[in-house]
Amino acid sequence: MADEKMNGAQVKKALNMWLKFIRAYSTYNKMAAEHLRSFGLTTAQYMVIECLGYCGPLLTGDLCKKTFRSGGNMTFVVDALEKADLVKRFAIEDDRRAIMVQLTPKGESLYEEAFSRHGEFLTGLAGVFSEEEQSEFARLLKKLGLGLTEAP
Repeated sequence: MADEKMNGAQVKKALNMWLKFIRAYSTYNKMAAEHLRSFGLTTAQYMVIECLGYCGPLLTGDLCKKTFRSGGNMTFVVDALEKADLVKRFAIEDDRRAIMVQLTPKGESLYEEAFSRHGEFLTGLAGVFSEEEQSEFARLLKKLGLGLTEAP
């Protein structure tokens, strides 16, 4: 009987944590997405611009892994960025099936502007926490993410 009560309490605590996490994430993500729209970008497009700006040219598959996008979604995102002259694609000479993506000069300019301004915006959102709390929250999120990827 004690195990059932404890299990019920654990379930209630887990559901409560999940609801708080979802509500906070939804609000935070909505505010961040609205800010990115001021640059004419979706969150997925910004993630590609940021990744290429930080890492340099990447294979499409590597971009998928780094931005947590499927191949089909990445094609859609890169198509839109290419149409806006923010990125360009090119085949690798040794393996023409492998497609590299890199920022254009216009994309590099947008990266420089958007990265710093969006970083400042996110700093403001994170201001609800002290610097110590921000570090602790980041540590806990990393622990959660790693723990879930290692779970059976």
